[in-house]
Amino acid sequence: MTKKEIAKRYLLFIISLFFSGLGVAFAKHGEIGVTPISSVANVMSYKFTSISMGTWLIIWNCVLIVGQIVILRKDFQLIQLLQVPLSFLFGWFTDFGMWLVSFIPAEIYPVRLLMVFLGIIILGFGISLAVTADVIMNSGEAFVKAVSDKVHKEFGNVKIAFDVCCVLTSILLSLIFFDFKIIGTREGTILSAFLTGLTVKFFIRRIQQPLNHILAGENSKQK
Repeated sequence: MTKKEIAKRYLLFIISLFFSGLGVAFAKHGEIGVTPISSVANVMSYKFTSISMGTWLIIWNCVLIVGQIVILRKDFQLIQLLQVPLSFLFGWFTDFGMWLVSFIPAEIYPVRLLMVFLGIIILGFGISLAVTADVIMNSGEAFVKAVSDKVHKEFGNVKIAFDVCCVLTSILLSLIFFDFKIIGTREGTILSAFLTGLTVKFFIRRIQQPLNHILAGENSKQK
């Protein structure tokens, strides 16, 4: 892989972060729940409103990065520290997305539900771009991989367990902070858990091959 192709792949990954952040912003604006991995940050944003959703996502992602270091120790690769600036970008993109969608009225339930579905589609597109870029994992998936490598369990099974733990943690925090009421973790979280993966698969089938051809550039033509 040439330096030019690597640069293009990192650029694609940054673009993927923009769409992923925008997807989270759409779902957040619907106020009926976000993706499992963002659910903890979502509850914290309800409790501590002076700190933005994007900033809470940065904090949460950095916690997951520290978790990787603790789990992997000497096996932690220094290149994975790139997750830190990329997590900041994701948080900033989310806040920018929150500003963009703030102009959309979402008082009635059907509109809120629509916002969640749009968020899932946009997020799925963003994740499919990140998968196609194939340069570095986001902090959530990297944490799951660290755990799966350490306990020698399948990535998919650990991912399910991780998502469940995120949702349970968000519910527990909500019960503690809001007088035993569940805030921020609702049907939108369940919809995201079931539909995001399907959306990613839908987009990957359609964009991965043409994008890889563009990323390879002259190398693909020579072959």
